[in-house]
Amino acid sequence: MRIVYAGSPGIAVPALEALVDLEQTGEHGVVGIVTNPDSPRGRHGKPEPTEVSVAATGLSENRKAQGRPALVQLKPENHSAQVLDQIAALKPDLLISFAYGHIFSPRFLSLFPQGGINIHPSLLPRYRGPTPIQAAILAGDRETGITIQTLAKEMDAGDILVQERFPLSGKETTGDLSALVAQKAAALLPDLLKRLTQGMPIGRPQAHEQASFCSLITKEDGHIDWSWSAASIAARIRAFTPWPRSWTLHGEQYLYILEGKPCTVVEPMAQTKPAVPGTVLGIDKQEGILIQTGAGVLGVTRLQYRTKKALAWRIFLNGTRNFIGSSLG
Repeated sequence: MRIVYAGSPGIAVPALEALVDLEQTGEHGVVGIVTNPDSPRGRHGKPEPTEVSVAATGLSENRKAQGRPALVQLKPENHSAQVLDQIAALKPDLLISFAYGHIFSPRFLSLFPQGGINIHPSLLPRYRGPTPIQAAILAGDRETGITIQTLAKEMDAGDILVQERFPLSGKETTGDLSALVAQKAAALLPDLLKRLTQGMPIGRPQAHEQASFCSLITKEDGHIDWSWSAASIAARIRAFTPWPRSWTLHGEQYLYILEGKPCTVVEPMAQTKPAVPGTVLGIDKQEGILIQTGAGVLGVTRLQYRTKKALAWRIFLNGTRNFIGSSLG
């Protein structure tokens, strides 16, 4: 089959590489890449390509070295008539999408005789939408998974082609789970494409009445409200790593809380009344810096001022005066 692959962030790169590896069998070939346009990144603000685009460029160089044509890359602002013509010229059979971030129109999908499939990092119909990995962490789920579904008119509502579950320890960050899901997606695709090629009826409808949804995350979502429980704040720290990161204010400085978990140590400061949420209570050799929350104490082990390096808690305190006893937020 002639495949067009649509994706943008790093989580989608291993699946692309797996598809290109399949070309050695002669049964499948990636004929085009659709990814988001270059966008400003970093402090310099210069436009940079997506991680999928960077990977595709590297794969194209390898193909050129073998005397084969480079991968066609399309970076459309929208799916205009011109873009549709460019896709049609590739004579594709199947569309495979992973974290592309856009809904495909019926006209776009009509260009693919074998239809389209989408890789989604949740156990659909749970967590339809753009942030299912973060949603699973925030909810404290004990398991999550990956689903490959057919593309449908409604977002993430297609028939399930394959689904794999795996447990969560309660320590994973979004970065950790993204790396795991990326590898699992790459491993699932070869067998699925084989079954699709053989015309096996493998899809099953979702239980739409059980669907739940997640939404886009913004930088403001990283702001810590210390009236929340220690468990809730710890989950948000993990869910928002590596982006947008959880943050608070120490005086007028933005302070990122990079690692933390609920702890049960005795508060080291004698108090006649409960501490105000956000109060830095003291330290514990095992738990780190102790911060009062609305319910329980958060032990913080890694922090970072916005303009400085990330530091382990002991090193942070060595360079920060009067942090113990201060109020955050």
